[in-house]
Amino acid sequence: MKTAKLKESTWKEIEKAKIKVALLPWGATEAHNYHLPYGTDTILSERVAEEAAEMANREGAGAIVLPSIAYGVNSGQMEVKLCMNINPSTQLSILSDILFVLESHNIDRLIIVNGHGGNSFQPIIRELSLEYPDIMMCSVNWWKICNENDYFDNPGDHAGELETSCMQSIAPDLVSPLSVAGEGAERKMKIRGFREKWAWTPRRWIYITDDTGVGNPALSTPEKGEKFLKCCTQKLAEFIKDFSKVKSEEHLYEQS
Repeated sequence: MKTAKLKESTWKEIEKAKIKVALLPWGATEAHNYHLPYGTDTILSERVAEEAAEMANREGAGAIVLPSIAYGVNSGQMEVKLCMNINPSTQLSILSDILFVLESHNIDRLIIVNGHGGNSFQPIIRELSLEYPDIMMCSVNWWKICNENDYFDNPGDHAGELETSCMQSIAPDLVSPLSVAGEGAERKMKIRGFREKWAWTPRRWIYITDDTGVGNPALSTPEKGEKFLKCCTQKLAEFIKDFSKVKSEEHLYEQS
């Protein structure tokens, strides 16, 4: 294939291609402080998936990147104008339809490259693995592939230094000057269990932040973003290559 991107491929190219693994970038459409675009999560997950697939294909991985999905779980942001929400049950339905197509064309492994913290694919994969037992599925939170603290002073949780630096690196024309960005100050929860994160409840964005950001982007630079993205992309490429070579689910495990 000339490219790992399905959206840029022709039918003849795909007909001839020996595709072993599909990648599905999955982001969200939501506000990212005052300086980043609503599509930040989708833009980043798509870029990481595409570059990693191209790297892996140079070593015979046979990876194809499906068109990205730009809608994520944003049920805690309904008060923020045009933060788009789809429910986990909707994600399950979308993923089931995609798996039906992959199974029909004998593609038996799928990597979801997630770019949004509100998306949680583990229970969905558990359920769909019973419906599609012959397809190996996994999800990757791309920003967790490498240690963020090795690259950023204050990575942040949402529209902070990590995301801002990465967007400055790959899409600088979409990033407003940092002088317009809010500080991303977060109001912590009062109850100890929530603060220590051994108890969980969905966060309501209007209560935790004034500018929709969580994490100060002030120290962001494109150089930091470039280095971090390079690390994440290279490690994901290695994972794609290894995942494409596994003969079956049984071979994911060490032999005794």
